[in-house]
Amino acid sequence: MPSIKDMLHSMCKRAPWCHGVSVDDIQRLEPVSRIFGLDRGTPIDRFYIERFLEQNSGLVRGEVLEVGSAHYTERFGGDQVTRSYVLLTESAAAEETIIVGDLTDTASLPAGLADCFICTQTFNFIYDVAKAIEGAHHLLKPGGTLLVSVAGISQISRYDMDRWGDYWRFTSASLQRLFEPVFGASVEVASHGNLPMSMAFLQGITLEDLPDRALLDPPDPDYQMLLTVVARKGLP
Repeated sequence: MPSIKDMLHSMCKRAPWCHGVSVDDIQRLEPVSRIFGLDRGTPIDRFYIERFLEQNSGLVRGEVLEVGSAHYTERFGGDQVTRSYVLLTESAAAEETIIVGDLTDTASLPAGLADCFICTQTFNFIYDVAKAIEGAHHLLKPGGTLLVSVAGISQISRYDMDRWGDYWRFTSASLQRLFEPVFGASVEVASHGNLPMSMAFLQGITLEDLPDRALLDPPDPDYQMLLTVVARKGLP
């Protein structure tokens, strides 16, 4: 495997936006992209999120709830999904499939709605994250599954910070401590990423820039760029 410095130089040579710029220069103040590489290609964290959902696609079935849109529900659930819901904090649309509520307030949420709840890149932006986990549990049917992704090593999301706040970066230990009191022993936490991918992600380097997709693995538990959780609600 190439060294980190060689990898970064190789990416720099391959990418026209990086001409004449040394991305491993510690005096460099500006990243390649301030919006995770969305303006240039596919953010590196998206690879880990989508691989996680693909690996757990068998759980995306029945009545499925997703935050913000039904994109992942449709992509990974397909014909297994009998009904799809979208959770929003506000909406002018009066549709049965749109759930308007606050994850930190169970009174605003329907109880036992979903067999599966896809909640990606959400808990970082909720201050009372423990209450939000209770809200996610409340939304699930008994036996239902929560699929979560959160940031571990990441820049601030300026878009979210300026609107509702960007509060937390997690570790496998903090997620275990947060989810177990609500979901019990049925919690599986995994970390994704390593040193070179964490460095590349902070720069806004994209999947398309990588000289070798093998750099995405193996995961290094000391550089937890992205974390995922599979949490199951117990039966009564």
